[in-house]
Amino acid sequence: MKPAAFDYVRAESRRQVLELLAEYGADARIIAGGQSLMAVLNMRLAQPKLLIDINQVADLGYIELRKDCLAVGAAVRQTQLLARPTLVDEVPLLALAMPWIGHFQTRNRGTVCGSVAHADPSAELPLCLVTLGGEIVLESKKGRRVVTAAEFFQGILTTDKRADELVVEVRFPLKREGISYRFQEIAMRHGDFAIVSLAACVGTDEVRLGVGGVADRPVVRSLPRGMALADALNETAWSLDAQDDVHASAAYRRQLIRELGHRLIEGV
Repeated sequence: MKPAAFDYVRAESRRQVLELLAEYGADARIIAGGQSLMAVLNMRLAQPKLLIDINQVADLGYIELRKDCLAVGAAVRQTQLLARPTLVDEVPLLALAMPWIGHFQTRNRGTVCGSVAHADPSAELPLCLVTLGGEIVLESKKGRRVVTAAEFFQGILTTDKRADELVVEVRFPLKREGISYRFQEIAMRHGDFAIVSLAACVGTDEVRLGVGGVADRPVVRSLPRGMALADALNETAWSLDAQDDVHASAAYRRQLIRELGHRLIEGV
């Protein structure tokens, strides 16, 4: 299939983007990388009247190290962030997870903020953002607001972003002393959507475990270390309401959470 007819504007400033979003609202879509959007348009799951291209908006293409986070602007490609030499020291979970995103070709076009805004429950970047306790910055003509990742993701391809808002920035918390960061994913083939993906922030006594590909959004649980871990992983596996689909059964997804979770957390 091909997309329904739409108008196209290559925005030259953030102000122009926000004015167009205010005018068109739900009839507009932002395009930067287009790796998810074009598929949605081709299947006519979305039929916007206007596409707003933000690639020429210079002040959206930044990666900025701040006191407590790494801030990534809306026009930054995934490959730009992954190629950052200091990423493994700043946000090691991203350095571990991003090679699992699609393939080099898709990372070369796809944007960090675009993946977050799309909110696929199997996507790696939303999982990392939720697991780390990150934030999303939303902006409209009415002003700017900051939303936690846990509040932002509301379901499959559903977020707290309003129709007149732009995801201008995502903020990944920096590495914490005494915490080990780990990531593991199971898919049919490398680059496919995850059947189950796990991100972990492992401390001496407690673990923050993020699970993607199972529930309708990335979910985080605080788990104990030691003898109580197996029961906690089993409880987590059952709590996410896993479903059967063409890729895997619910029972298989639950077992992956239990087995991979144990290996990831205990480092075995």
